[in-house]
Amino acid sequence: MTTTLQLLIGTAAISILANHFSRLKESMLFKPVRIKNNQEWYRFFTSGFIHADWEHLLFNLFSLYLFGTLVENAYQSESLFGSNGNSMYLIIYFSAIPFSLLYSYVKYRSKPNYASLGASGAVSAVIFSAILIDPTIQIGLFIFPPIIPGYVFGPLFIILSIWMGKRGKDNINHAAHIGGALYGWLFTTVAANFYNSPQQPFNTFISILLKKLGLE
Repeated sequence: MTTTLQLLIGTAAISILANHFSRLKESMLFKPVRIKNNQEWYRFFTSGFIHADWEHLLFNLFSLYLFGTLVENAYQSESLFGSNGNSMYLIIYFSAIPFSLLYSYVKYRSKPNYASLGASGAVSAVIFSAILIDPTIQIGLFIFPPIIPGYVFGPLFIILSIWMGKRGKDNINHAAHIGGALYGWLFTTVAANFYNSPQQPFNTFISILLKKLGLE
């Protein structure tokens, strides 16, 4: 069983269980005020395994299924992390959850009514790691089929998330999406440099981008 499949099953099981037991779900929510006042730091992690509803859960699971397998296989290849690939894949996923919530914590740590949940931050990190590894990967945007190359989707996603976050007319934590996306790029780049990997994803991404822009 692949690590991606294990993450899918684990997240689905915990989310379904939490949705049946409201007190459990309440105890797992990302609540900056409770983290600050009661030192409930575990909420930085537990909130990444629960979801608001079936639509929220299925969207994140489907996204992780599509991109997680690509990243998992790439990490385990000799061009990146080889035998350390599985460990690095788990590290990027689990560490992306709290990292993606740092901005929300700082912004809402004095707002008692604020709460957040979902694996979106970790999933965004995986998606953007995939884009860095394969910038030409074809991606769909919402209702559109996979026709947008990764090097276009990435910046477009960030811009749209910033705009929608400023509008603030939905209940989506767009800051977590942005934080996770940036972390996916940062983690993959730093890790590849640390391991002196034959493939340096960031350099590849920049090279392809410059070629597409006619600057190389």
